[in-house]
Order: sequence, then C-alpha cells, then structure tokens
Amino acid sequence: MYRFLAAAILSCAALPALAAPVSFDGTWKTQKFSLFSSNTYGFNGSSVSVASNGSVSLAYRPLPQSYWGANAASWSWSVQEGVPATDLRQKGGDDRNLALYFVFVPESEAQALQGASVRQLLTNDAARVLVYVWGGAHDRGAVLGSPYLGNRGKTVVLRGAGTGSANETVNLARDYANAFGGGETALVGIALSGDSDDTDTRIRASVSGLNIN
Repeated sequence: MYRFLAAAILSCAALPALAAPVSFDGTWKTQKFSLFSSNTYGFNGSSVSVASNGSVSLAYRPLPQSYWGANAASWSWSVQEGVPATDLRQKGGDDRNLALYFVFVPESEAQALQGASVRQLLTNDAARVLVYVWGGAHDRGAVLGSPYLGNRGKTVVLRGAGTGSANETVNLARDYANAFGGGETALVGIALSGDSDDTDTRIRASVSGLNIN
C-alpha cells in the first residue's frame, strides 16, 4: 500500500500546472498612440482579430492576482496579411504583424499598482516588459532592445515577417531572467498590438487560445 501511495504522489507531482485561459473579452481596453489612427480589434471570447491599416494601437488588460506568479504562456496566432520585414530596433521604422506584451512589476509594488493604466505601467521605472513578436528581419529567438522602452523592455522574436499560422509556448521565467537578470516579480498585465503605420501597409491577423500558467 505504501508503495502504491508513494507512486501516486510522485505521479501527481510530475503533472504540469494547469493552464489558466485569458479571455479576449470586454476587460481589454484600447490605448491609442495617435488621435488620427487606430487598429480595429474584434474580441470574441477565446480569440481576437486585428485589423491595421497604416495604423498602430495597443489593446491591454490587467491580470488578477491569481496570474501574478505565472512562469509560462502559450497561444496560437495567424497572419493573413502582414507588413514587410523591418528592423525592430529602429524607432519609427519597427512595424510588425503582431506583438504580445507581458508586463511585470516587482512583487512589492504589485498591490500599489493595481488599477494603473497601461500608459502608466509602460512608463514606470520599476516595470519590465517582455514583447513577443511576429515580424521583423531577425532570426527566431533574437532578443532585441526596445526602441521605446529602453532598459525596461526586451523584444523576443518568435516569427519573422510573413504570413501563416503557428502555435507558441514561451517560458516567461527563463526569458525574464535572461533579459533582466531575474528577481521577485508579478505579471500584472498583458497587451496586444499590430503596427503598420511606418510602412503604410495592412495587417489582417488573429490571436487565440491564450493560456498563462
């Protein structure tokens, strides 16, 4: 009996943590960067469509405390029309098809920053942002400095410029440590963008099945 119980306990311990889905619902809010142009986001529960016509904007949602200790994420994304290859390090010339932003703050500051807007978070000196990108003229796995966030953000290239569909799984804890050196942090929000304003082109894309665990 003891051997049976020990085996059962070890078997359960080896199971991966259950993934927590993130719904594409009304909790997402759009942040414009220009009064004259913005992307169109179609939120549909399990997925979101992105249409960009020579425009750029950001859709953001805060995450409740149950997500703050996340170590990994997965999702599917698809691009039907996209922007040409660009240099993602170049401010004002870094168009990309899709980008998913994972926004972290120190655990000690997470409670105080609840309710902060995405603009407040992205300009907070204590925040750190991992930006996973489909686009650019870079190899998969390239880690680039952000032309807008400075030392507070890193771009991680998952797909170069082009169209198609793909499934992604990322190790947030490892990528954070590689980019920023580790630390006790909380994942307080996520954001999504398409960016076609510099090349004056079009994006037709979607993201679905976003899970964080």
